[in-house]
Amino acid sequence: MAGDRANASKATIEGLVRDVACPIQNLDGTATDLSLKCVRECIRGGSPLVILTKDGHLYFPISDKMPDTDQRQELMPFVGKYVRASGTVFERTGTHAIVITEIKEMKEIHLTTDEQ
Repeated sequence: MAGDRANASKATIEGLVRDVACPIQNLDGTATDLSLKCVRECIRGGSPLVILTKDGHLYFPISDKMPDTDQRQELMPFVGKYVRASGTVFERTGTHAIVITEIKEMKEIHLTTDEQ
């Protein structure tokens, strides 16, 4: 691909792996307070997965390949969990994406869900 490149940097982010629709449409859904029932239904319906940070940023997982390859299967074990993800972060006009090289659940982060 020719042309200008997006801003890219190595970074580590922390946040909740979930569907994209709810945090965009419902500002009550945060990185630590969520409806797991809703997340699971959206995921079953095919909603894209994102990582929602505590400060409200959404990071779209992308591959390190062109054309891009689906990252859904790699993230499915982390749906509804708070994670620390490291890799290359890209930013373009307010949109954030991450090529994840390492991801781990942060079990010490307490989540408030509808299943407690």
